[in-house]
Amino acid sequence: MALTGMPGGPPVASAAPVLAMLAQVTAEFGRVTADSGTAVQADPAELIAGRAALAGFTRGGRVSAGGSSFLLRAADGWCAVTVSRPDDVAAVPAIAGALGLAVAGGDAVETRAQARTVLAAAAASTPAEEFAAAAQLVGVPAAALPSSALASSALASSALGARVRPPAPGGTSLAGASGTSLAGAAGWPPWRTTRIAAPAAGATLAGAVVADLSSMWAGPLCSRLLGLAGAEVIKVESPARPDGARSGNREFFDWLHAGHRSLSVDFGTRTGRTALAALLEVADVVIEASRPRALAAAGLAPDMIAHRPGQVWLSITGYGRSMPERVAFGDDAAVAGGLVGWTTGGGYGQGGWGAGAPHAGEQSSPPYLFESSPEPVFCADAIADPLTAACGALAVALSLSAGGGELIDLPMREVAAAFAAAALDHGPHDVLPGGSVACPRSHRAQAVLPPRRPAPPAGPAAHAPELGADTSAVLAWLARRPAAC
Repeated sequence: MALTGMPGGPPVASAAPVLAMLAQVTAEFGRVTADSGTAVQADPAELIAGRAALAGFTRGGRVSAGGSSFLLRAADGWCAVTVSRPDDVAAVPAIAGALGLAVAGGDAVETRAQARTVLAAAAASTPAEEFAAAAQLVGVPAAALPSSALASSALASSALGARVRPPAPGGTSLAGASGTSLAGAAGWPPWRTTRIAAPAAGATLAGAVVADLSSMWAGPLCSRLLGLAGAEVIKVESPARPDGARSGNREFFDWLHAGHRSLSVDFGTRTGRTALAALLEVADVVIEASRPRALAAAGLAPDMIAHRPGQVWLSITGYGRSMPERVAFGDDAAVAGGLVGWTTGGGYGQGGWGAGAPHAGEQSSPPYLFESSPEPVFCADAIADPLTAACGALAVALSLSAGGGELIDLPMREVAAAFAAAALDHGPHDVLPGGSVACPRSHRAQAVLPPRRPAPPAGPAAHAPELGADTSAVLAWLARRPAAC
């Protein structure tokens, strides 16, 4: 809750039981890894909020916690757009122009704040799907909030009362959130598998070689979970385009990659492609999160190479391998799947967001919110990323436990949609004068705590390796290994 809601306003309880569902995913991952490696008991709250805790992010409402994604009101609903890269910002005039809006003062848009202003004006008179299509056409991640998400807004409205009040005795139970099997949940599982090789008897995570070609968050966090289960992770980067997370928060990068090996090869050279091909040939698990055409250009797409028996190939994309041109990051992918929080569009009352009717002995004061229709806000911090990571790790572990030999197509949008589909009428989660929240299920007030920092990696490998630190060792190891297929 601490990461969802308007800045300076009350925290918001999402209608989707994200934490309860993620707890089921991590519990199942723990069960499977106990049989095929080292049992991993991942903390769902840490997975969701770990990056925000390390980076000091707070809730931003319709600006993402990381500051690069925006929720914009469109002519017929809402849409999200992400401008995290310099090329995204530079493409804003082209998006506006395609939608018939000239950029004042020429074509220059140099900052995210300028980009938001221009994009908000363009979206206001444009249907959400049309806006998203115009952005995607120039490679900028964008998505329309699906109409199905409005059902969640109706459920969420019960949590947005205009005054704080204690929950009624016998209020709504959340038992369905934690008691429902994932197997029976709508949209579950959010991945699809295709046979690419014969299964291998006895395939396990213990000692498995994971070739991690991904970057940023979802793929690396998935690799981290597999590494905790006993896999040996080799992070692959190009010296020309290393993982962008290297230049960000160092603690976050260490959290993801401590204990992994770093292989740096130039994919644009024959030598680099040969080295990468050799690694893919012997890897037990391959994780990639690039556009399918990127590996195809190097002749290394999964349908272009032979696979060793039991190899598992995890392909993380925004919208699935059948939609290769559409790009996504964690915040806009969550919106595409309908996974958002809901708050009111009205202003805040004189009492501030902590004011309201008494609860548990607290004093009465005026309502803290004016009544208004619910409006969407970003849910947590790029939430599709950690959810996809956990689902990816579970999918890989399940595949290996059955012998592997599969391509796993894992779209971030489908992950978000699967979590959003389980929306609940959880009753009012009203904010009390002391900043705590009234919880209908337990009939008590609960403090809303800031995200908890993950425990720092321990031992001799407490930090992520420098770029290419293990290149020579990995190449020598590959040279000694016999061909796998």
